[in-house]
Amino acid sequence: MFLTQKLAGQTVSQVLAGKNLTEALNAVWRSNPALESGQRGAIQDISYGTLRQLGLMEGILKQLLRSPLHEAELKSLLLISLYQLQFSRTAPHTIVDHAVKVAAQTGSGFGKGLVNGVLRSFLRGKDELVRRAQVSEVGQYSHPAWWIKTMKSAYPEQWMSILEANNQHPPMTLRINPQHTTVDAYLALLNEADIAAKALDDTAICINRPTSVDFLPHFFDGWVSVQDWGAQAAAKLLDLKDGVSVLDACAAPGGKTGHILELANVRLTALDNDASRLKRVEDNLKRLNKSATLLLGDAAEPSTWWDGQQYDRILADVPCSATGVTRRHPDIKWLRRNEDIAKFAKQQAKMLDALWPLVAPNGKLLYATCSVFPIENAASAEAFAQRHPDAKRVDLPCQALPHGQSIDGQLLPTAEHDGFYYALFSKT
Repeated sequence: MFLTQKLAGQTVSQVLAGKNLTEALNAVWRSNPALESGQRGAIQDISYGTLRQLGLMEGILKQLLRSPLHEAELKSLLLISLYQLQFSRTAPHTIVDHAVKVAAQTGSGFGKGLVNGVLRSFLRGKDELVRRAQVSEVGQYSHPAWWIKTMKSAYPEQWMSILEANNQHPPMTLRINPQHTTVDAYLALLNEADIAAKALDDTAICINRPTSVDFLPHFFDGWVSVQDWGAQAAAKLLDLKDGVSVLDACAAPGGKTGHILELANVRLTALDNDASRLKRVEDNLKRLNKSATLLLGDAAEPSTWWDGQQYDRILADVPCSATGVTRRHPDIKWLRRNEDIAKFAKQQAKMLDALWPLVAPNGKLLYATCSVFPIENAASAEAFAQRHPDAKRVDLPCQALPHGQSIDGQLLPTAEHDGFYYALFSKT
């Protein structure tokens, strides 16, 4: 427990200093190779949970401090300890005792007394402290004020449910490979393995309690893949047919790439600008026993890699703010800035304009993001259509979407899927 709190505090401290959560955790794993799997899981759970509820935790901590705390390591230790006291089942005295021991190693002369006093004060006035912290919307919804304001404006009816969904644990969803099995047949295999699950549609299964892929029947034989239900719509929306040429323009890590090859016998090119991430595409295809042409290159600069042959289908799953998958990456809420969103939109426009000449006559391009910000989604799609008169917006087939519906191509995060946006264009 002592080491768990120490390393979780260090991880959150690194994120609050500007580091990506995944990078911060990987640094902890490298520095502590002897950690057991249970310890790694606990460190990850505490770090993720604290960042999901950071607005609330900071609202509580502010009430318990007489003046702002500038020691980053002590502040993060208090935040993760408050999170544990509020949300975990660990005995409160155990959390407090170990937090005090960690504080003793920080080198601060007042660390032990401060941590002990703050945490015990929280336990004495817990309910009222939480109530006061939730008076502000930042405390109640644990999102930055600018983010909340944008959601209110964009989704006046759904903004609260969006923010609440972002603070939940994400679902674990499987995509069955129709070349190997069916949803009903695989549900039977899961039942035999004592893994509770339910069908979402004819290709998607939601696991009741997330588990390691090591326990999924025939996972390493390519029978199923882990992929969010909303993300599974991408390959279905491409209107794939045997023999067509397809470009997956931002392919890594390869989930959508593999799905495309499961649905049709196509000539697929998988492009990515990161060699290490392109290797992940290769590994995913190997597990599925599929193959594609892998290209290292920038989708926004086709002149550096394109051979001049147009594609019948292009999937432009562009870099974005990733605000639709916040619950999987809670650091996004605190690392993104309002001005970042417009920068992403500009980058997306450049990529779309660069890829459009690569679409064959009567071919289709699917624009996709994992964002819920309209400037990256509906506004970007509309601006693209205005810049390219030969780009005809195509209605999305409802059977390809979760629950058969979206808000003009926008999927909002729910208990069953993340947030995504899709716009399909045909070249007339």
